[in-house]
Amino acid sequence: MWRPTFTILQKVVLPSLRDNLNVTKILFSTKSRLPKSTSKLTLVSASIGVLVGAGYGGYTHYKVNVKKTFKPGETEEYAFLKEAPEYAAHYKIINDADTSNLQLTLFQYRTCPFCCKVRSYLDSRGISYEIVEVDAVLRQAIKWSGYKKVPILLAKVDGGYQQLLDSTAIISVLETYLKDKSSELREIIKFYPVTKFVNETGNDTTDIANKYFIMHQANVPDEKEKALEAEERQWRQWADRVLVNTLSPNVYRTAGEALETFQWFEKAGGWREFFPAWECTLMVYIGAAAMYMISKKLKTRHKIKDDPRESLYDAVNEWMGAVQSKGTPFLGGDKPNLADVTVFGVLSSIEGCTAFQDLKKNTAVEKWYYETKNAIERRMGKVIAMHA
Repeated sequence: MWRPTFTILQKVVLPSLRDNLNVTKILFSTKSRLPKSTSKLTLVSASIGVLVGAGYGGYTHYKVNVKKTFKPGETEEYAFLKEAPEYAAHYKIINDADTSNLQLTLFQYRTCPFCCKVRSYLDSRGISYEIVEVDAVLRQAIKWSGYKKVPILLAKVDGGYQQLLDSTAIISVLETYLKDKSSELREIIKFYPVTKFVNETGNDTTDIANKYFIMHQANVPDEKEKALEAEERQWRQWADRVLVNTLSPNVYRTAGEALETFQWFEKAGGWREFFPAWECTLMVYIGAAAMYMISKKLKTRHKIKDDPRESLYDAVNEWMGAVQSKGTPFLGGDKPNLADVTVFGVLSSIEGCTAFQDLKKNTAVEKWYYETKNAIERRMGKVIAMHA
């Protein structure tokens, strides 16, 4: 584990930092060229420290810091803001055919599978919304929120702004609203309360109750519709509990794949357009090295096979078996249902990675994937880039 990390540090990170930060001038110039923010300087040092430290030590440090700052009672509740927080949208998705009457802003990491799920859902329903790309190093765009994960969806409602959280719950809340607009979002989220409990490892944690369920107001589904919804819930849950867990061990399988993956993240997310060069360098090279190490722990935790590709293929083959048993293009029949959209969203997060190319070659997923993508894009609005 140490050797690949040292190789990335010696051959990739240090030359890149020298090019982007101009280290020689920083050290020998009387005029400071360092980033002005003290917090940024601290993060530069700390991030490089992750590489210099032993692999497991870096992962332990990360876990301990997260646990120390995690306060379920303070950060996990739905927040209501009377005034809009300060942020600058990077993109707007505008759909002239949108009849949802929703005004939404999605705070995301572009290639986060959970963010991809929400984005795929919004596009599949033809909803207009704004996108804010969150800086993975400083996360300034969500400093207004006590909830420090993404995605966060901010909805303009009567009297203020409602924060929605958890990708699965976001989709269920919005789908419930779209099926019957007689209830406001602030009323609907009462069906999805935040619950606190002690998990199997003895740690305090939180989750959202009923998050896989679509709530029905006046129109109660018949038995056939209930069966279809139950199947849809099953596969949405499977995507969160099985499919997602196969991704990290695959896209960070080797040091080279980890670096390739982060370089794709940088390109797909347009990081160079929105963030300083030195931050992009940290996110790519430090992130690749850190995730290469962390992925080994995730592989063990989620019982991924020695060759993680096998676990990825097994999961996707299980999904495709369910789709093919229907004899229709999608699990939802002639058009994608929430399970199709969810699985597509998760897989779209690795579309630019070697793991995805291998997946297309070794499973029957390609036809379904691109048909789902085309179906979603036909409903999607126009993408308008805003000034960074």
